[in-house]
Amino acid sequence: MAAVCDICAKKPGFGNNRPWSRKITKRRFNPNIQRVRATVNGTPKRMNVCTGCLKAGKVSR
Repeated sequence: MAAVCDICAKKPGFGNNRPWSRKITKRRFNPNIQRVRATVNGTPKRMNVCTGCLKAGKVSR
């Protein structure tokens, strides 16, 4: 499952791991994606939605 929100198209952010030894390795910050049943045009549909959209009420369950 891709870490992309179907509502706001939020995607992973990228950065670096910076431990105490300063050995830099790449990392990725995934958004908190939940698979929910939402009603779209009156019919229920499974969607990948980030928790920010769920809290904001952009999705009707």
